[in-house]
Amino acid sequence: MNTRILIVEDEPAIRELIAVNLRHAGYLPEFASDARSARRQIDEHLPDLILLDWMLPDASGVDLARQLRAEARTRELPIIMLTARAQESDKLTGLETGADDYITKPFSPPELLARIKAVLRRVAPAATEDAVEIAGLRLDPKTYRVTGNGTLLEMSPTEFKLLHFMMKHADRVLSRARLLDSVWGDHVFIEERTVDVHIRRLRLALQTSGHDRLIETIRGGGYRFLPA
Repeated sequence: MNTRILIVEDEPAIRELIAVNLRHAGYLPEFASDARSARRQIDEHLPDLILLDWMLPDASGVDLARQLRAEARTRELPIIMLTARAQESDKLTGLETGADDYITKPFSPPELLARIKAVLRRVAPAATEDAVEIAGLRLDPKTYRVTGNGTLLEMSPTEFKLLHFMMKHADRVLSRARLLDSVWGDHVFIEERTVDVHIRRLRLALQTSGHDRLIETIRGGGYRFLPA
């Protein structure tokens, strides 16, 4: 599953260095060289995480982060601030603005990748590439395989994404609107009942191993994936 990371950085050499390492780690990098173009891309389609330079040619990265945190649609969007400003007061400003992490330049690619993975695991667990297993049902995003008690289960890409999100949020009641936004994307305009159709198909795919019992319908609330 491609985790989309928006790199907001005006220095081409740094952008390319980050992009190369992101691709190597299995992420899908996207680019913006200033706050205006970053905002346009975010409005068109939410990335899974933003790497945000503090000093941009048209605005401060801190100001952009503050704007994103003030809006409901982008309030929980993971942000890692990248900057040459290493003073403790600067770090506190970045974090208080709403950044999930703060990395000072120069930084090593392994450190950056570790920080990205940590933030995604903490605030957007469905975006990580880690395998998840519950009650003998195992989903591996790297190989795009789902097995139930060792048996390979066949399902469409949409059911795979749906199952991944639900397993990563096990024991939580997930509304149809939440599932639509998280699995299909918040800019895809389809009926909420579409979720019911895909849940039904997902249950059929899981019947082979008996794991369809783990998907619980919550009347008036949506669906819940049972932890065991």
